[in-house]
Amino acid sequence: MNPKEEKKNTIPEQPQEAGEQAPQDEKEAGKEPALEALLKEAEAKRDEYLDMAQRLQAEFDNFRRRNAAVRSEAWTDGARETVLLMLPVVDNLERALAAQPEKTPLREGVELVYRQMQEVLAKRGVYEIDCLGKPFDPELENAVAQADPSEGEPGTVCTVLVKGYKTENRVIRHAMVRVVAAE
Repeated sequence: MNPKEEKKNTIPEQPQEAGEQAPQDEKEAGKEPALEALLKEAEAKRDEYLDMAQRLQAEFDNFRRRNAAVRSEAWTDGARETVLLMLPVVDNLERALAAQPEKTPLREGVELVYRQMQEVLAKRGVYEIDCLGKPFDPELENAVAQADPSEGEPGTVCTVLVKGYKTENRVIRHAMVRVVAAE
């Protein structure tokens, strides 16, 4: 449209007095409730979609937390299994040191490897279970033999046959011990 045609088609507005409403023709009056219904329907859908988006976001956050926990636990389990596989090597190094009491270059080499293995275990947070002379604890030790009451106080560990190892909150390998029998 050109500007001249616009002027012809526009109707000048009449000033209204206070409290007076603009006249509405019947078509506009019928459209207003329909528009309000459409608006309410759109608002209801908006609220439904917002609720759905918030639920999905919460589910995704929960999934991410569970996934991180499972991944961390799997890594810890794998590290624990690796340490468990290394413990027989540590046992054999200890046996080699016990079999060669005098200082020789071979013994010094075995001691060096043994110290390195102990450092690796310590870096992984794995420590030897200290149970010799202490009361038997079934959480940390397996009693595989009984000793005479003459070897110590009843219920205490008198001999460690195979060393046990643990982390801060979990036993990797229970110690195999002899426990003094009750009289």
